[in-house]
Amino acid sequence: MSLEHGMAALRLETPPRVPRTEYSLNYHLELISAAAGVPVAALSDEKTRGKATKELMRLWNFDFNWNVCVSGRIFGDKVTRMGHAAYAAGGADYDDNVSRLFNDPGDVYGFDFEENFGPNDKAALIPLFNQNYADAAEAYPDMVNMTGVYVTCMSGLIDLLGWETLLAAAGLDGRRFGDFANRYAKWMEPYFIALAESDAPVVMLHDDIVWTSGPFLNPAWYREFLFPNYMRLFDYPRQKGKIICYTSDGNYTMFVDDIARCGANCFVMEPMTDMAYVAEKYGRTHSFIGNADTRILLGGTKEDIYSEVKRCMDIGKKCPGFFMAVGNHIPANTPVENALYYNEVYEKMSRR
Repeated sequence: MSLEHGMAALRLETPPRVPRTEYSLNYHLELISAAAGVPVAALSDEKTRGKATKELMRLWNFDFNWNVCVSGRIFGDKVTRMGHAAYAAGGADYDDNVSRLFNDPGDVYGFDFEENFGPNDKAALIPLFNQNYADAAEAYPDMVNMTGVYVTCMSGLIDLLGWETLLAAAGLDGRRFGDFANRYAKWMEPYFIALAESDAPVVMLHDDIVWTSGPFLNPAWYREFLFPNYMRLFDYPRQKGKIICYTSDGNYTMFVDDIARCGANCFVMEPMTDMAYVAEKYGRTHSFIGNADTRILLGGTKEDIYSEVKRCMDIGKKCPGFFMAVGNHIPANTPVENALYYNEVYEKMSRR
């Protein structure tokens, strides 16, 4: 692991090996035990699990610590609860609590953010970002650290509305729904002003704007309502010289150019987004992170895993800002031997 290599990639300075990151490996307790040599289980205390996870990250040469500070928790109880499928070992995160914030999609259009959540104070938010960044840097001093926002725009609307209400409200009146999105972005603006004033040189902006198949709203809606807000919000950290990393799940290939125009410096992507397109058009001007298919680790052969790592390396290795990662995660049901072999292949191919 190397802070130097990670920052070199973000600055497009071509480190001597391809840096890497992975996501949510702290949930895969069996893999942690096998790779780090520190036995952990669901009943292990937080300190033991944290120590073992850090050892895995050291051994696997993590260079980049994906991290945000501001999540849907800022909404308190005024959200739609969609439940949660089992992801963690033993299904510890399964949640069947389902409720709606709005029973009538038409009620969305008149929702007042300040009335329901209060105004946001930039002065109070700067220390929040600084503490989050400082905590991450203290915990992982040999990696690129950051702070950021998870609920940039669309992800905030998903948390508030849930999928059914969001799609109904957008479908009933796209313009009024766009006005609602504009008001949300305006309410969020102090977070981005504060983020720009924070100590973190690298910031993460997350927004799930698409599904696996691509946009779930008319692309024209995104370009009329979403990306103009991105342009304004991203400009705050951009003007302060921050390296802006952008993450969305799903296939956002259609919007890569839009996101680049809004000021993102780094694309974090799942395997559905066309990394070859990103590398061809932005490989000399932007960094990018991805995008091995987690499904291949889940059910593929060693030959499949080797071919998938090679695919990513063939695309990214010639680009100065490429980071290797599995997109989206390596979940707890991934066979340990497959995950270990993936890391072995990465190590063999990572040297430039």
